[in-house]
Amino acid sequence: MPDFQQRMDTFRETRNTLGVTIHDWLIRIGFDENSALLLKGAIIVVGLFILSYIVLFISKKIIVKVLHEIAKRTETTWDDIMVERGVFQRLAYLAPAILIHSLMPNMLHDYEAWVLILQGILKIYMVLIVIMVLDAFFYALIEIYQNYEISKFKPIKGYIQIMKIIIYLIGGIIIISILINKSPIYLLTGLGAISAVLMLIFKDTLLGFVASIQLSSNDMLRPGDWITINKFGADGTVMDINLTTVKIENFDKTITTVPTYTLISDAFQNWRGMEESGVRRIKRSIIINMSSIKFCTPEMLAKFNKMKLIENYIKETQQALELYNIENKTDDSQIVNGKRQTNLGVLRAYIQAYLQSNPDLSKENSLIVRQLQPTEKGLPIEIYAFSTILEWGKYEDLMADIFDHILAVVPEFELQIFQNPSGSDFKSLVNVQI
Repeated sequence: MPDFQQRMDTFRETRNTLGVTIHDWLIRIGFDENSALLLKGAIIVVGLFILSYIVLFISKKIIVKVLHEIAKRTETTWDDIMVERGVFQRLAYLAPAILIHSLMPNMLHDYEAWVLILQGILKIYMVLIVIMVLDAFFYALIEIYQNYEISKFKPIKGYIQIMKIIIYLIGGIIIISILINKSPIYLLTGLGAISAVLMLIFKDTLLGFVASIQLSSNDMLRPGDWITINKFGADGTVMDINLTTVKIENFDKTITTVPTYTLISDAFQNWRGMEESGVRRIKRSIIINMSSIKFCTPEMLAKFNKMKLIENYIKETQQALELYNIENKTDDSQIVNGKRQTNLGVLRAYIQAYLQSNPDLSKENSLIVRQLQPTEKGLPIEIYAFSTILEWGKYEDLMADIFDHILAVVPEFELQIFQNPSGSDFKSLVNVQI
């Protein structure tokens, strides 16, 4: 320790001697005292900046380059990302500033006012460099985190952005304190008076920060999720979640940007559960004209019995109904007596069997053909099933194929699909009357 202190004292004496030597040399070549003093300061300043340039050159071209080569040779990726984001490159700019700041007081001790001004500028410069380094580090941190599987479930971009805002605020306070030559604590004590203004300015940021925490902690939203927000007309994949906005790429390739806090205050639909389950729901109905519903005649049953999908159903159901009618001594003279099959009931059985035979529909999930509440338009028959095909285009093709077949087969059961009359219907009616 004494040796180190002795070396530092020797270094300071050398710096002072250098200043005296320059001053004496200027006096000897003919400059007066004031001119020599001013010119000495200029020479020292130029010398310091030349020295700082040399230090910067060594830092960037040698030290940083060596670090880059080391990063390339390692198996880890985090150091490569640090290099790509320029963390080490920006850090190199601190070295000359630190050097000048430490040398200036002793080299320019005759220029205290100028030293204070230059040191203030250097301090502001160093604060800005530190902010830039941290900014690059935070971007690198996000990129490193995205290489891990957990990033798909727990995005941290919102947290990083709030940390960056805090860094910017702290940096701004330090710079202002340097400019007014006051302690940063002096400025912090005055923040309470303008807190209401800050709350108003940063309202969206604060709301977004709270929303980001809730979305992440409750696992409500992840990048890559398919979501639907009717209020904003958004229907697509989440591209990015940050502090203030959520960016959604719609299926028509347009981009919708939604405030993050609205996902907490308003409703949205996340289709992730469907994608994770491996099935996609089909829930669609056809409307039967109720006037076409009737009991099956023997001729109709004979026709239905030839349909491969329901031949066993027709036989078993007919046997069960005939046995019931015999046991209960049903009077066959009236068709309403006893139990009989209807063309609608047979249609439902056919659709059920048709869906069961489709390999693209899940048999482990609900597969139901049901009647809904009759309306003034007719009787809805709803198909409720789950497709094992998730891809949108192929899913739509599957659903279209199913309903193409159902709509085409309905007349085979002497039933009619309801639809509002069109102009051609009225025209044909007029022609018949004529």
